[in-house]
Amino acid sequence: MAKKKNKPKTRSYRNLSSVSASKTVATKQQRKTAVTIPGSSKTLQALTSAAIVLPGLLLSSAQAADGNHIDFQFSRYQEGKRNLYGLPNSQNPIRADVLHGSGLFTLTDRAKFSFSYTQDIWSGATPITTTPLAANPYSLILENTPTGVAVSGASPLLNPDTVLLDRDLNPIRSDTGERDTRSVLVLSSASPETRNQANFRLGYEWDEAEINASAGFSLERDYRSSFGNLGGRLDFNQKLTSVKFGAGYTSSSISAILDHDAAPYLTKTAFDRQIQRREDGAEILQGERQDWAANLGVTQVLTKHALIDANLGYTNSNGYLENPYKAVTVIFVDPDELNNGQTTPVLGDVRALLEQRPNQRNQFAFSTKYIQHINPLDAALHLNYRFSTDDWGINTNTFSANWIQPLPGGWTLTPRIRYYSQDAADFYNPYLITQQNFSTQAVDNLGREIWVDSNNPEIEYVRDENFNLLDSEGNIVNVSHVQAKTIPFDAGKLPNDFSSDHRLAGFGALSGGVTLRKQFARGISLEAGFEYYTRASSLKLGGGGGNSFADFDYYVANAALILNTESLRYSGSGSHAHHSSHSDKSHKSGNNHHLQPAGLMFAHMLDDAGEFMLGYRFMYSRMAGNMLHGADAVSDSTIVNQGCSTEILCRFSPSDMDMRMHMLDLMYAPTRWLNLMLMPRFMDMEMNLRELNGRPPAEPGEHQHFGGHSTGVIGDTLIASLIKLYEKPGHRLHAGLGVSAPTGKTDLQLRRVFRIDGGAIHFGMQLGSGTWDFVPSLTYTGDYNRWSWGAQVSGVKRMENRNESGYRLGDLFQATSWGGYDLTRWLTASVRGVYTLQDHIHGDFDMFNARIGPMDFPKNYGGQFWNIGLGVSAVIPGGRFAGHHLGFEWLQPVHTDVNGFQLDRKGALTASWSYRF
Repeated sequence: MAKKKNKPKTRSYRNLSSVSASKTVATKQQRKTAVTIPGSSKTLQALTSAAIVLPGLLLSSAQAADGNHIDFQFSRYQEGKRNLYGLPNSQNPIRADVLHGSGLFTLTDRAKFSFSYTQDIWSGATPITTTPLAANPYSLILENTPTGVAVSGASPLLNPDTVLLDRDLNPIRSDTGERDTRSVLVLSSASPETRNQANFRLGYEWDEAEINASAGFSLERDYRSSFGNLGGRLDFNQKLTSVKFGAGYTSSSISAILDHDAAPYLTKTAFDRQIQRREDGAEILQGERQDWAANLGVTQVLTKHALIDANLGYTNSNGYLENPYKAVTVIFVDPDELNNGQTTPVLGDVRALLEQRPNQRNQFAFSTKYIQHINPLDAALHLNYRFSTDDWGINTNTFSANWIQPLPGGWTLTPRIRYYSQDAADFYNPYLITQQNFSTQAVDNLGREIWVDSNNPEIEYVRDENFNLLDSEGNIVNVSHVQAKTIPFDAGKLPNDFSSDHRLAGFGALSGGVTLRKQFARGISLEAGFEYYTRASSLKLGGGGGNSFADFDYYVANAALILNTESLRYSGSGSHAHHSSHSDKSHKSGNNHHLQPAGLMFAHMLDDAGEFMLGYRFMYSRMAGNMLHGADAVSDSTIVNQGCSTEILCRFSPSDMDMRMHMLDLMYAPTRWLNLMLMPRFMDMEMNLRELNGRPPAEPGEHQHFGGHSTGVIGDTLIASLIKLYEKPGHRLHAGLGVSAPTGKTDLQLRRVFRIDGGAIHFGMQLGSGTWDFVPSLTYTGDYNRWSWGAQVSGVKRMENRNESGYRLGDLFQATSWGGYDLTRWLTASVRGVYTLQDHIHGDFDMFNARIGPMDFPKNYGGQFWNIGLGVSAVIPGGRFAGHHLGFEWLQPVHTDVNGFQLDRKGALTASWSYRF
């Protein structure tokens, strides 16, 4: 029996299966592929540094890092504007910002653990339906300017009312009377939305086999899914042949809040049983879906320079497979008018119905990959082909090629090209025309019109030839609150399934991109990539798809930091021992002065010239409960009358707010007395609003953006230097001089839909200050035996009077002190007191803001806050993860005194990780 320590160093080519049907914006990943051939040293190393490019996604070689590694990647997806045939288009196209982190760790010689976390935030205009251009589905938005009235944009009309048709049911332009069969997308702008996805995987290897299991979840406001996968690999023929297998299951729950602007114009009768109607008027379409997937593959090493890989996959999806935000335009034509023998145009009644897709889908896929090492250039060529088919009638073909070219100096250049083509779904149509009325007047058996009581539809009347209303006894009644009883259209005259989602149309796509990677000696790699993609109906295999109105392009740009932890040397040297009176413990556990509370910023320094530190910090805070005025809870009536301004009464108030922040902490010590620090910050926030009791009624035609809002993803970036001022055994003092660069947006707006401007989102939901800010600090730390302590004063001084949106945040001062005790040689517990003073916001938005609640007024920000922090910090003393530092701290509010009217604070959690090398 083979011993674990004699596990062969060579590995067969493998593609560890990971099957997931979770919903993504642009974040599906492919597994690493690697080859080592016995007797070869470098011949196939270039085969290990590329990944397959999928539709809408630039996958960098950061996703294919070999060995134990930690990766951080940021990507931006940006669409171009859609073709509206000359109509003003002021809506911003879809943009998605994606933050991704992953890691792979060897637990034992044969066991590995990996994880990945993805957060994406997207916003912009997205198609909700397609309609004939002749129906004029956009209404011009006019704006008063110094030179007169000007067209400033166009607003979508989900139901453009009517359209003229010729007797062959072709649309006719009402202004010219000419036939016009062009279609156009109806775009609706969306406020920012956030998705968070996490995946965890555990694998175990034998000499000629491997098994792995993974599970994860994806969370959005309207979509939640959880998934699990099981896969493995068997090696044969001296590891030159590998058979791979995998299976997975995904369960998804949909709770889509239908657009309250669009909902009144949507026909939803097919989903009435799935729609929950809340008291605030919101309609929530609920659905469940399940996805089962399985795959089987084989990899064969052909020569020491080439291999081939082939895979078969099957996926079964069932349940609610529709997109709840997509509608289909249906034009209803009166058959009596159409068949009256006239030649004049007929009038079509334009309506919007929620799309209907089959409740089951079976997909089959075949993919193959050929990899060839080009020995004279030490490069590799990857050729990929994938074919898929399903019972919806969608057949796809994908061809791609990557060239991985190592360059001198540790550089790698990877250009790529990709072509994709798909057939249209059997039930895809840009719009439908049906020969029936949307509704008809109900009549009794004598042909008299039936009317019903508006307050009680079960009470019916009939109207006689003299237009009198008669009750069930035939008596004339005088009732004013009546309405005609109508019979809805016959759904049986429509197709069973229909969708105008352009992603189900026939089209082709061509994309090209390049990735540039730099490998540094310490196991650090930096990477940047760019890909451009164009979607065109005319690029479809076998001929045009007939939907050129949906053509568009986009680009994806990304940057990544990859750390190979096996190549990094832990900097826990004995040179630090003099900072503690118990030097032996310091030497083994990684210095005490590195074990401050996790929530502290600028609290520690690197001591040796040439040291690096990489850290990650996650912060979560929550506000909920009572609204406060100063330190006291206040009633709704007080908020209504005093929380906004003397001219404006408040109508809404936040019910809760969550903030999550991800910070990447990069630190370098060029000398023993100076540290340089860079901290990019990524954040997302979510706020839910509630209606205030006693609020004034809405103005006629006024739209209010209540419910929930979310924003993200890039915050301000901190650049700082830490300077050592004083040091002797047990005591040290250092100063921090930093600036905060305004990389976070301050002009985020709620969506504009149907000519209603949402305006700037609340101050507290913007992503940054919008100003250059000075961030000083002064920190003292001390330790003796098992005890450690410290104090810090810090602040933020805004260096500009206003940002580009017209305001500036208040200055901030913070003082904190803490004490810690070593529970073990590697674990420290701490308690901390924090006092924070922040001024209110100065200035105001120079753009429209709806002013619906206290969160929209500058006076209701800042205050004085007292908190107690409880934390634990640990440095792993030995083994595979020696030197990794983990910390957790909970910050509990003990007293809050806010400026104006604000939501109470519930607490904050900080989790941190760092590693010095």
